[in-house]
Amino acid sequence: MTVARSAVTDRERSWTSRMRAWPLFAQPRPLACLVFLVIACDLVLAVAGGLVTRIRLEEVCTAAALVTCGVVCVEAMRRLGMPGGVVRDLLGAWWIPMLLLLPPFYSLIVPIPIYVMLQLRIRRAVVFRRVFSVASVALAGFTASTAFHAIVTGEVVLLDGVSGITEQSVLISGPGLLAAVLCCALFSVLNTALVAGAVRLSARETPRRRLIWDREAILLDWAELCVGLTVAILCGLSLYLLALVLPPVLLLQRSLLFQQLQTAARTDPKTGLLNAATWEREAEAELVRAMRSGRPLAVLIIDIDHFKGVNDTYGHLFGDQVLLGVATTLTHQLRQYDVVGRFGGEEFVVLLPGADMAETCRIAERLRSRVGRMALPVDETTVTVTISVGAALLRVHGRDLIELLAAADLALYRAKDSGRNRVCLPVSGMPDFTERPAGRPGGGGRTAPAAE
Repeated sequence: MTVARSAVTDRERSWTSRMRAWPLFAQPRPLACLVFLVIACDLVLAVAGGLVTRIRLEEVCTAAALVTCGVVCVEAMRRLGMPGGVVRDLLGAWWIPMLLLLPPFYSLIVPIPIYVMLQLRIRRAVVFRRVFSVASVALAGFTASTAFHAIVTGEVVLLDGVSGITEQSVLISGPGLLAAVLCCALFSVLNTALVAGAVRLSARETPRRRLIWDREAILLDWAELCVGLTVAILCGLSLYLLALVLPPVLLLQRSLLFQQLQTAARTDPKTGLLNAATWEREAEAELVRAMRSGRPLAVLIIDIDHFKGVNDTYGHLFGDQVLLGVATTLTHQLRQYDVVGRFGGEEFVVLLPGADMAETCRIAERLRSRVGRMALPVDETTVTVTISVGAALLRVHGRDLIELLAAADLALYRAKDSGRNRVCLPVSGMPDFTERPAGRPGGGGRTAPAAE
């Protein structure tokens, strides 16, 4: 008996260790709970719907036609390529007809084959993320479809629904079209809220959070709603009309993905800031304008202090969170027309158009102070980091971008050699704003300008 219990215990421990190795269990507990909750709701509703929904040939054919169109769009996306991170697509053009023309049960199952194609043909994402994407679309679609059918029939029909023939006449009437718009908006809001909640709980708030909630994303959601309603009306009239609406949807999706691919080519994937090549191009253009107009301009090079120690102590995944946190803080503290980018590793670079020496020092000191107050949670504790900043001014330390970067780099080394966590300028006679060591009187303030 003892041997048997030992064997069972070993198997249980082995199973437990394998479960802990799953990527989902490495996520924050609230995120894992959200994923489990959404998937569980979908499974319960799908099982119940499969038991009570009456299968009609016309509705099965409609669902099959919409899935086919979605698969064609996925294949077109594969040929063009897809950027990393959160991707905006027009697959909602096929979810919306499904939730309007078919009983709510179909909203739970139709997204599955399309997302399987995304996983197999486009990119093999982490499984729990792909499953959560399917589950969020399914749950949002089921909710919106239930609401629409309740408005159409005057009663709440959770799993079955009226036939597609009834919706054909409803969608071309004023009240029915208004109900369809409101329910499609509900679908978009719920799906976006679930995705945004997962992003929030994963502690990766930006730049993906801005991608989900910004003005352009809302405009794209509205365009997707209009396209989906058009497809639904045509599909309700005849399935053969899908052959006419598919090419325009493919063209719109191609232009949308092309724009995102261009953006991805300009930005750093870990921070969402401009990459080095793009920053240099934009900085060169700003510098030419400053030279022509005689306006001041400054360059900052920012380095995270002891970043290698952070990676060695807490791992590279947490190091990526530090990079993202610093990038977010820098972006929030800079002016709208300042140009900020990542030069690689733990270095960032900032162009400050119109900034003279005093303003450059104020901005650099504000960045240093705000980053120093940033606290990142890890292993039931928080970690703080500091930055060193080197600054250089146009016409004072150089007259082209190469000279300014070289001067700012020399100033950055001065800041590091002086003890880090400070702002320095590259030449003697210029002010040096430093932070006094913690614990001393006046710590955290500025010293008097130092002549070196």
